Amino acid sequence: MVLLMATRRVLVSWIGYADFRALAATLPPDQQAEVLRGLNPPTPLIGQAGPLKTLLDHESFAEVHLLTSHPGPRNRLYTRWVGGSPVLHPIKVNNPTDYVEIFQLVDTELASIARLPRDADEELCIHLSPGTPTMTAIWVLLGKSKYQPATFYQTHDGRAWVTTIPFDLVVDYVPQVLRDADARLQLLAAQSPRDVQGFQDVAGDSHGIRVAVGRARRAARRGVSVLILGESGTGKELFARAVHDASPRREGPFVAINCAALSRELLESELFGHKKGAFTGADRDREGAFAEADGGTLFLDEIGECDPAMQAKLLRVLQPPDGSPCQRVFCRVGDSRPRTSDVRIVAATNRDLLGCVAQNQFREDLYYRLATITIKLPPLRERRGDVGAIAERLLGRINRDFAQQEPGFRPKRLSPSALGYVKGHSWPGNVRQLYNTLVQAAVMSDGDVIDRRDLDDAVAEVPGQAPADLLEVPLGGRFSLERHLEEIQRHYLRRALAEADGVQRRAAELLGYRNYQTLAAQLERLGIKKDDH
Repeated sequence: MVLLMATRRVLVSWIGYADFRALAATLPPDQQAEVLRGLNPPTPLIGQAGPLKTLLDHESFAEVHLLTSHPGPRNRLYTRWVGGSPVLHPIKVNNPTDYVEIFQLVDTELASIARLPRDADEELCIHLSPGTPTMTAIWVLLGKSKYQPATFYQTHDGRAWVTTIPFDLVVDYVPQVLRDADARLQLLAAQSPRDVQGFQDVAGDSHGIRVAVGRARRAARRGVSVLILGESGTGKELFARAVHDASPRREGPFVAINCAALSRELLESELFGHKKGAFTGADRDREGAFAEADGGTLFLDEIGECDPAMQAKLLRVLQPPDGSPCQRVFCRVGDSRPRTSDVRIVAATNRDLLGCVAQNQFREDLYYRLATITIKLPPLRERRGDVGAIAERLLGRINRDFAQQEPGFRPKRLSPSALGYVKGHSWPGNVRQLYNTLVQAAVMSDGDVIDRRDLDDAVAEVPGQAPADLLEVPLGGRFSLERHLEEIQRHYLRRALAEADGVQRRAAELLGYRNYQTLAAQLERLGIKKDDH
């Protein structure tokens, strides 16, 4: 007689928005409001059990493990509601659509739940329905590879069923995906920027910058919106202009607006224009950027700094009516008569907009309206092979500017040691810091040649990086620890202001301050002006 061993089924699942909304429908008003806070949409799911409870009502499991990125009280309410003593796994998720982050988080949790090698009598069950599409994709990836075999469940409209993924991910699918990805990357990186119309001003030839140019070149051909991502100083406006110059709109205007440099009221007027008398100081009618950019490109720099009210206004304008995808309908401030213009949008930010979406700081619908095509610009530290060429290009521009201002000016050049210094430096402020350093070195150097010492002195004055010997300053003599620590503070305050383009709220976030008032107090105490960066 053969005894069959009973299978021990272990379920893992995210708790999703729909699960909490279903819970909320069963609660009194005060608890309901607490559970719904921050959900999208924040309304109860009346008459439905939600994906997870639907599965648990239809199937039984020896263990139930629930992954959640939501705060504590609602999780405890939910586990009591579904019953069965599920195990909660609180996880901090910064971006629920970031494949790398979700993969690492889920892999870590699965490793503790479904120990490898797995016992023969244990069946790993994965619920695919709750969570973001990214979370679902990661479940399939791990369940069909590292943690296979796994049984996948789905639920909908009160039903629950086992779903079949009809391929072996490792053997059948992944190799082809990797081959296709390699082919696409090779195609995108096939041309150097100097060989691509409109991108000749982009210096460097690294793989990262070639891929960025390849994506931008393809996006430029069509009227779709483009979102350029990258740290401060990586050249986002340069790329925006290149997209315009490489597009069929190259003969039209290119209008740039820095969304972080203006208050909401002024930004609204700058973008849409205003009618005479619309507000104090509006002594005449004024056309805004959407009208000025008609037939061309509007570049919205630092789009992540727009407040919710401005985000809502932009969303309405970026929703095209029937016809051209670039047709914009808007009203000037103080005017109810609609106006139209044909404007292609290129936006840029140094912020993690998807992270802001997850934290309800940026509208998800506006993000997808802006990010039809995304272009990620690598920082200088990831393209060290390009730094020498970029420095030579920047110094050439500096020489031309100085020659126009100063008759008889003799152009500067970098010595071999200076060029080596440039290539070896990390440049945390990216191209902007490199340019400012070269300007200062060109001004302060005595001869025609900029040497390593000139750059070293300039880097010490330009925000971006603390001196390498910061912890090796000799003690004794005139050394003062208090004064030395203040100099370190000044360095990082200036650097934060530079990386935040002078926006104090963003600089405060970079420094870990809870509010920008703390930053303002430190700037005043240390005698740093707001524009001293």
